[in-house]
Amino acid sequence: MSKHNFTIHHASLIVSDTEQSLLFYRDVLGMEQTERPNLPFPGAWLQIGAQQIHLLELDNPDPTTGRPAHGGRDRHVAMHIDSVDALREDLERTGTAYTLSISGRKALFCRDRDGNALEFIERP
Repeated sequence: MSKHNFTIHHASLIVSDTEQSLLFYRDVLGMEQTERPNLPFPGAWLQIGAQQIHLLELDNPDPTTGRPAHGGRDRHVAMHIDSVDALREDLERTGTAYTLSISGRKALFCRDRDGNALEFIERP
């Protein structure tokens, strides 16, 4: 065990339009929107198991274009899922581009509408 017994509580992603981003995170990926305090900028909090994804509608200091085609070669958030094949079907149905992991694991990478890279790894 590490000295401080770290666990990840949430990952924050900058988005340009919260409502449009929710169409992907909530409606395509199936993440559950949860209560968010009244903050001085738009956004949404999504529950993923014991952790959360926080969408922050703020000016993005990072480039959203020119990123690597494969999200595994970029900053990304990785999450476990039950079925990569079921997620592939959802992504294909909505025309969302993805790449499969080159590591040999049953995993895929995709990006949201703002270029944030996401990895989904099938639970063993």
